[in-house]
Amino acid sequence: MGYWSAANATEAYIKTMKMGKRANEPDVAEFISAIAAGNNAQLMVVACAAMAGSTTLGLIAASHQTGGRLVCIVKGIEELESSKHALNSDADQVEFVVGNAESLLSNEYKSADFVVIDCNLENHEGILGAIQNNREKSTIVLGCNAYWKDSWAWSRSNSHLFPIGEGLLLMRVPGKSQNSGGRNGGSGGERRSRWVVKVDKCTGEEHVFRIRLPGGKAVKA
Repeated sequence: MGYWSAANATEAYIKTMKMGKRANEPDVAEFISAIAAGNNAQLMVVACAAMAGSTTLGLIAASHQTGGRLVCIVKGIEELESSKHALNSDADQVEFVVGNAESLLSNEYKSADFVVIDCNLENHEGILGAIQNNREKSTIVLGCNAYWKDSWAWSRSNSHLFPIGEGLLLMRVPGKSQNSGGRNGGSGGERRSRWVVKVDKCTGEEHVFRIRLPGGKAVKA
């Protein structure tokens, strides 16, 4: 990752809406797609509670913009076949893996820079906990369906729960270079940022902004 691309974010957002053939208000898939593309994610991993759906479609759109890989972790063969059927021809653009998401994210895919976890997974707390340790690079982690779950309450202070879809947990996990401290100003040279949600009181629409603080200046993207 390393930089924010508003153009990539916009294109991925629009592609996701077209792939889902939606004419109604945007949902979590479009938001996730824009965040992944805007951050130029190169290895995206999504852990599904059931079959792959709109979130995976959103990440496919993001991968078109970034040229990155997309891995989808499912629990079993039944979920694998259902996912391929649901995605139809788009399934060819996804690397499917059957296995334990916690183990896979802690080992084979510890270099992923963008991870999406369905909080409906029985062991979602273990997955979120494991992914916060020993990352090779800075990782953006999103937890879908986070409402009514304890994930957002116990995760680190740099997490945010957004009122999007059934609740979207977002946090940035630093990689080894950021954890080492001392060098590059103690932060690995990574610019600080935060997320802000604004609700239009007239229409009820939710607007999400990423605020960056390079050198003390705030930039809205």
